[in-house]
Amino acid sequence: MSEKERNLPLLEVRGLKQYFEIDGKHTVKAVDDVSFTVEKGTTFGLVGESGSGKSTIGRSIIRLYNPTAGEIFLDGKEVSGRMTADKKRYLTTKMQMIFQDPMTSLNPRKKVIDIVAEGLDANHLYKTKKEREEMVYDMLERVGLNHEQANRYPHMFSGGQRQRIGIARAMIMKPELIIADECISALDVSIQAQVVNIMKDLQKEEGLTYVFIAHDLAMVKYISDYIGVIHLGHFVEMGKKEEIFNHPVHPYTRSLLSAIPDPNPLTEPTRKSATYDKNAEGVDYTKGKKNFLTETHMVLATEEELARWNA
Repeated sequence: MSEKERNLPLLEVRGLKQYFEIDGKHTVKAVDDVSFTVEKGTTFGLVGESGSGKSTIGRSIIRLYNPTAGEIFLDGKEVSGRMTADKKRYLTTKMQMIFQDPMTSLNPRKKVIDIVAEGLDANHLYKTKKEREEMVYDMLERVGLNHEQANRYPHMFSGGQRQRIGIARAMIMKPELIIADECISALDVSIQAQVVNIMKDLQKEEGLTYVFIAHDLAMVKYISDYIGVIHLGHFVEMGKKEEIFNHPVHPYTRSLLSAIPDPNPLTEPTRKSATYDKNAEGVDYTKGKKNFLTETHMVLATEEELARWNA
């Protein structure tokens, strides 16, 4: 492997656009010209309010949607453009997704052993039924379940356990990249930390790379190395998590951070939430340019906007 190949990011997205036609006359620009990279073994947190385009980005990357425009590279290999059989196989073995609702993403008519083994079956990744069984049992153990639960159905599990099944189904393929699409938002707060800790442990053991999509900034801060803040299909700010949390520049980023509850009951009542109104601010994302405050910290703004927000 050359030095250049060794330094390649695992995921590179260039100029991704995802438009949806409504009725032939109207088009929704869900994602409008976004670019970013994700280094191997790191977690890229993708945050924004509902409807901002963050889940659309994840689904476009894994090709649940065909991108309107742009290029996507996984480990240096292009996975955008026309879908071929080879490209599909490459994608399913290198990239997996953990979905938001663990109940609707699991087939209620299948036993857990068959749900977890779906990818193995589709790609013929075992030689005997015994090997298949052992692979599933091992994966269930690693996410905190036991092999005795393999012959049960999804409705017999709690929400947190069902999400562990979803993680096991993704992990059994030994992917390099996992897209976690709001994977904890449907869970109780007490269970969220357990699921995220399982993900962090698996990342450490396997060198996994995550794109972690969420609107809970506190949890994003806990799991992410880099954060991209998206609003109306545009990245408005991006950087290391320390840069985003300690030196937020864009007023939309500041409004999201101000909404995080203060764990101190004495100071929480005095916390003030900032509001962001794009039109009132007079912001036009199509007129802004990418301003790099550091090598990694980017803000989308015109020169006048940047001077105003920094002041």
